Amino acid sequence: MKSNWKTKALIIGGLIGALAGLGATFIMVRRSDEPPEMGATDGIKLGLLLLGLVRQVGELGGQKEIER
Repeated sequence: MKSNWKTKALIIGGLIGALAGLGATFIMVRRSDEPPEMGATDGIKLGLLLLGLVRQVGELGGQKEIER
């Protein structure tokens, strides 16, 4: 029972992330008439952006301070 909230959080977070990704892709596709040209530099920028985002989301949970 203790990990029940963790499962719910993972499912809800996954659904929100999937919907946000679909929404962003939908907007991008509607705005462009041609497929976007993505070079190596753009791929590196995108990868670093995603790593930063994952890091910030991970910091939201934070570690609890140990009380003595």
